[in-house]
Amino acid sequence: MVTAIILINAERNRINELAEHMQEIGGVSEVYSVSGKYDLVAIIRVKTNDDLADLVTRKLLAMEGIVKTETMLAFQAYSRHDLEAMFAVGM
Repeated sequence: MVTAIILINAERNRINELAEHMQEIGGVSEVYSVSGKYDLVAIIRVKTNDDLADLVTRKLLAMEGIVKTETMLAFQAYSRHDLEAMFAVGM
């Protein structure tokens, strides 16, 4: 499983609309509206790097209102939760 965190700057009047639309995209596990330098943070969990590339370069690119993104690829998870078991359903 490939996990990525995408930091998103959005047009101010489209933040909620974008968050709602993003949660409908396969591979988008969670979307948070946040304070600070970015407007939204999306947690992505997909099977392959190709799936991640498709999500970032095709699906997000097609969404109007996204001004800028920064994608961080997770190397290892440190969690008390069994993330593999939580997200294995339907993958």
